[in-house]
Amino acid sequence: MDTIIQFISDNLLMIYLLIFTVILGFEVISKVPTVLHTPLMSGANAISGVVIIGAIILIRSSGPDDYFSLGLGTLGIALGMTNVVGGFAVTDRMLEMFKKKKKK
Repeated sequence: MDTIIQFISDNLLMIYLLIFTVILGFEVISKVPTVLHTPLMSGANAISGVVIIGAIILIRSSGPDDYFSLGLGTLGIALGMTNVVGGFAVTDRMLEMFKKKKKK
């Protein structure tokens, strides 16, 4: 328990920053109109590639017996890839709406 309290007291500024960015992100996203939400989010999901690169670096730099870092890296890769694939699927579906239909 002392290590948790020590970690929180050492990283208090980062914890405040994390809470602030979550609240700010929620406020910004909730103000986006529905018409713009899909194009903005499908493009922004490609940024998850940065998460994937970070997770790969985490896995490469952790030791073979550091299961916590390896697990976090694996989880980061899995969630990041899900977000990237979903973003490109949404973008593809959105672009299909703008194609001209074939006349019969």
